[in-house]
Amino acid sequence: MTYKAKIIALAFAGAAVGGTALAQTQGVSKNEIVIGTVQDLSGPIVGFSKPTVNGMRMRVDEINQLGGIHGRKLRLVVEDHGYDPKKAVLAANKLIQKDRIFAVLGSIGTPTALAAMPLYLEKNVAHLFPLTGARQMYEPLQKLKYSFAAPYFEQMRAGLKRLVKEKGLKRVCTIYQDDDFGAEVKDGGEAALKELGMKYTEVTTFKRGATDFSSQVERMRGASCEVVVMGTIIRETIGTVATARKLGFSPEFIGTTASYDGIIA
Repeated sequence: MTYKAKIIALAFAGAAVGGTALAQTQGVSKNEIVIGTVQDLSGPIVGFSKPTVNGMRMRVDEINQLGGIHGRKLRLVVEDHGYDPKKAVLAANKLIQKDRIFAVLGSIGTPTALAAMPLYLEKNVAHLFPLTGARQMYEPLQKLKYSFAAPYFEQMRAGLKRLVKEKGLKRVCTIYQDDDFGAEVKDGGEAALKELGMKYTEVTTFKRGATDFSSQVERMRGASCEVVVMGTIIRETIGTVATARKLGFSPEFIGTTASYDGIIA
């Protein structure tokens, strides 16, 4: 069993032991523990979400085949937010009020998680292992939220600093999604540059869901950027790099785990 799987099992085991008090715990009954997840099954990061849901269902089936948690079977409820914070809030309300979940696990996306997480915490629903590297997933410390992802901020701070030093780069630019996710990546790059006594040469943004990056790429090309910090998810990473190639712009590109997939390699 992986470390993460052990932590999940321990979390449920802790909730599932006890007697009368347990009967009053939302999402935990004599025979069942109800958990939820909110994924992007219809938007730009569906490529991340579908295998995530498949993996979660496989793990739930494995646990149930082994007898569940202290005799209680797990039931997974899956909702779709389409990478839209408003839909994430609606999904959270349904999971809390209608499905009466004990915990939400592995929900994907920074803007969607940040919009919905306060609702879960307010109702004492555990918010576990969100698929985002935003620092807010564990800061400030709170007993009902647990993150396992390396922060986007630290990924970019460490990665950019090493790249700039090793290659002797001088002109650093950024293109980032104009929301909490993109800001985390941009700020991580900014921290690295500050440590090196540098600043961004050019800063460009785009709205969530954008498909045209020609103006941003033209600005960075005009600034003679040598490396581009990518506060992008997969689709926007592909769009930006493809546009750069079309315009004959060939800097180094550096992103976080949110911008990477095997199809980009």
